[in-house]
Amino acid sequence: MIAKRITIIISIIALGILSSCGNREKAIDTDIIKNPNSAQGYDESERMPKIVFETDMHDFGQLMAGEVISYSFKFTNTGNADLVISGCDASCGCTVADYPRERIAPGKTGYITVSFKSQGMSGHQMKEVIVASNAQPARTRLKITATVR
Repeated sequence: MIAKRITIIISIIALGILSSCGNREKAIDTDIIKNPNSAQGYDESERMPKIVFETDMHDFGQLMAGEVISYSFKFTNTGNADLVISGCDASCGCTVADYPRERIAPGKTGYITVSFKSQGMSGHQMKEVIVASNAQPARTRLKITATVR
């Protein structure tokens, strides 16, 4: 009984230590996060980034179950302020998105690479990645499709 309690206490301490060693990325200034929407509508005179993708959908076509494939969605900041992507959330654990962690200056381009693991899948698959940023709109949906055989 005492050994079990000691094991639990050690586990809790180890978990606390491991979680405190988390992500130490540089903090982003809050002055670049703005919302130009109001009851009167959208204020286009506000300095805002704008994320524009060349395409928001990619079809991988047919692939064999077990393949891992990737596609890079190219985007441009067509706004007049730095663009910051705060995260990419996939609709399924089989889909992962890698995105730039640094600011994207106006006129500059970047890529969001979406990887799809087809292990255990079959038939038509459609997955989404929601890109969160300080642009207007704040969320953009990217879609990938594939037919897994």
